[in-house]
Amino acid sequence: MALNNEIIQNKLMEKFGDQVFNFSSASGILSFESSKEMNLKVLQYLYEEPVLGFTFLTDLCGVNYPDNKGAELVVVYHLHNLSENIRLRYSISTSISETSVFTASKLFASANWMERETYDFFGINFVGHPNLKRILNVEEMDYFPLRKEYPLEDQTRIDKDLCRRFHRPGVAISLVCQTQGKWHSSHAHWRSTFGHSSRS
Repeated sequence: MALNNEIIQNKLMEKFGDQVFNFSSASGILSFESSKEMNLKVLQYLYEEPVLGFTFLTDLCGVNYPDNKGAELVVVYHLHNLSENIRLRYSISTSISETSVFTASKLFASANWMERETYDFFGINFVGHPNLKRILNVEEMDYFPLRKEYPLEDQTRIDKDLCRRFHRPGVAISLVCQTQGKWHSSHAHWRSTFGHSSRS
């Protein structure tokens, strides 16, 4: 029988019971979760169980959900059974105050750089990683840039606050800009102030 999502879910539940949960399927890809303490056991079972055979780690990434108290950071594993061409998404969560997660680099060599990148941008500490250090950002950086810990927009910007669009009957949409406390509506002023025209 060809491998499918139902077989995968049944095998996982048979092995781990309620330690694996939140099964769902989107675009034909089975997704599920477990506690972070179970990640190596689950990954190794997916790898070694002959019926499953998820021996290729396509991707590993982090996600930050700041409103999920106690589970703000998520590690997502994308796995692939190459012979059956079946994909799987597996995720674990951890607190932003205690970011330690076991490394998968001993099982999947490709996890090495993926975990370094995830650490670099999210600050997730992959315990047992042979060389866990920043891979793209400078070592001196004292924050993790993909965490949602800052305003969505630069608070020092003024250009978007000073301009607005309005429509006058019978006249094309104009740009109105405030410069030094005065309002201007000419296209020429827009070009000279902001360096381009509003006309296409």
